[in-house]
Amino acid sequence: MHQHSVNAVGRRKNAVARVILKAGSGSILVNDKAFDVFFPQEIYRNDILRPFDVTDTKGKYDVQVNVDGGGVSGQAGAIRLGIARALVELSEDHRLALRAQGLLTRDPRMVERKKYGQKKARKRFQFSKR
Repeated sequence: MHQHSVNAVGRRKNAVARVILKAGSGSILVNDKAFDVFFPQEIYRNDILRPFDVTDTKGKYDVQVNVDGGGVSGQAGAIRLGIARALVELSEDHRLALRAQGLLTRDPRMVERKKYGQKKARKRFQFSKR
């Protein structure tokens, strides 16, 4: 049952994260940098580690991530989804717990496009009656 490594892809907004999960001591590398160097804010770090908390697998796997595109928040969300998917690939038993916490759902929200004749997607130019 135990393979040496599992690959999974997570996406959110415009970020794509390719996650490789190996049995190990819990070290996390993001784009060849230490996890806490790449994500200095604790909010994002906790968010990324949630799949491990939910499945009680903290410190059992080494994670290697290549993440590209989007901003910090989108990248964090993409990595979280990638880790959750990889855990399910390792063991189907994790699926129920992760699904219950909503960690296997791809967040479909994307940036709305800007429309012509407007300042932004919904903001309009100031209207002057006279």
